[in-house]
Amino acid sequence: MPDKNKTTFADTGLSSPILKKLERQGYEHPTPIQAGAIPPILAGKDVVGLAQTGTGKTAAFTLPLLQRVGAALEKDSGHENITRAIRVLVLTPTRELAVQIDKAVRNYGENLTTRSTCVVGGVNLKRQIKPLKQGVDILVATPGRLEDLLGQKIITLDWIETVVLDEADQMLDIGFMPAIKRILALTPKDRQTLLFSATMPKQIRQLSNQYMKKPVEISVSPESKTADNVSQSVMFIAQPDKTKAAISLLQTYKGKRVILFSRTKRGCDRIAKRLNGNDLSAQAIHGNRSQNQRTRTLESFRNGDVDILVATDVAARGIDIPGVELVLNFDLPQVAEAYVHRIGRTGRAGKSGTAIAFCNPDENSLLRDIERIIKIRIPLRAGDGKVEAEPEWDPNKNPNAERTFNHVNPRETEDYVPDSHQGKKQNQSQNQGHGEKRKAQPKDPNFQKRRKKRRSKNKGGAGAEQSSASQQSKGSGTNKPAPTPNKLKKTRRNRPGSRARKRHRAERGE
Repeated sequence: MPDKNKTTFADTGLSSPILKKLERQGYEHPTPIQAGAIPPILAGKDVVGLAQTGTGKTAAFTLPLLQRVGAALEKDSGHENITRAIRVLVLTPTRELAVQIDKAVRNYGENLTTRSTCVVGGVNLKRQIKPLKQGVDILVATPGRLEDLLGQKIITLDWIETVVLDEADQMLDIGFMPAIKRILALTPKDRQTLLFSATMPKQIRQLSNQYMKKPVEISVSPESKTADNVSQSVMFIAQPDKTKAAISLLQTYKGKRVILFSRTKRGCDRIAKRLNGNDLSAQAIHGNRSQNQRTRTLESFRNGDVDILVATDVAARGIDIPGVELVLNFDLPQVAEAYVHRIGRTGRAGKSGTAIAFCNPDENSLLRDIERIIKIRIPLRAGDGKVEAEPEWDPNKNPNAERTFNHVNPRETEDYVPDSHQGKKQNQSQNQGHGEKRKAQPKDPNFQKRRKKRRSKNKGGAGAEQSSASQQSKGSGTNKPAPTPNKLKKTRRNRPGSRARKRHRAERGE
């Protein structure tokens, strides 16, 4: 593997227009994944890139592909009858990552004549069709929207030269693999295929063996390993006390960029509301927000207008926001690999960062799975902020080892019913706040008697009102039948205070 301290971008074989752009941006030495991936991509070989988040995987395939497309355009420049076709297809799992890659393509290709666009769901389709009809060279897309365009025969993949699968392991988790296989079947068989990911599950390995030809595998770190410049720690906190602990912790990071990860969309909204109520600037981002709302939230966070981004795992992959000092895992992820991507939002571009995880006794197995994946034991963080390393523990040799929860006060966990974000079904009639105790309702032995008495009064009031209505109809000489009590109850039962009005009218003899 080339040494990033000795290797420069000029040594990788990039053209002068791209090198000038990199020099203006202050980039001189490539990262290990960039130094290893750029030469074989320029040579037209299939590449499997395995690296941690925040190591520059986007530039590793963007820079050489821009050079290859630019060279192909120069060859076709003398032929006016050749129409512009899509040459490079980049598939991503999330909309935010697709927009970010398209922005990087436009940035690095500023001195070239290449065209690119991005097509994602949640956006007006007509606005995305217009640049496609004008012709693009590089298309960045999510699988769902791309299949919509293919179904309407707006685009064709007959001229694809390179297909890039970015964050392939997340596309597997989301369930995009069937769609990816259908898309790959529509591309030429002699295409170049690039696969980049932070982890390499068995299904991704099978995908590379099936659709790639003798790929060059570049692994700059062990599988599922976290970055060394991220300080990790875990706090054992009962679920009802997590919100208060998060508020207390984030008060010490006030004015700094923080990303808080919650497991559910509703949990994000609740946590953001509580943080804003405690004089902390926070906004939520998740799949229930429209694309415009998600874009505005990310821009506000990137510009510094918002300090805390409360997110689900939609923001855990590929979102490059510099200066994130803390990643707080309010809920541990159900999939252990997601922890690697979550904490990868901090400590990017060689800078240091902090990752803190909250763990309740019910999440003990999730914590054990995470430690088995990253192959380290996460140090314990006390309430005063001190991080104490626990004795060495090898999860591979002793997989049944458990974390101790002696730090959690047993009184805090009594009569606690987990919220829906913990993956357990709850009674829909119960309305519980995110991470808060449910107040016990005292039992009333006379409740049934009082309800029967109230119903009997309501029936009597309805009968009196019916009799008064019949007398009025007789006095007026009309033959209209008086409304039945059932009809009165049906039309007025949802109005606030209707039963009380009936009772008062019956008592007054109206």
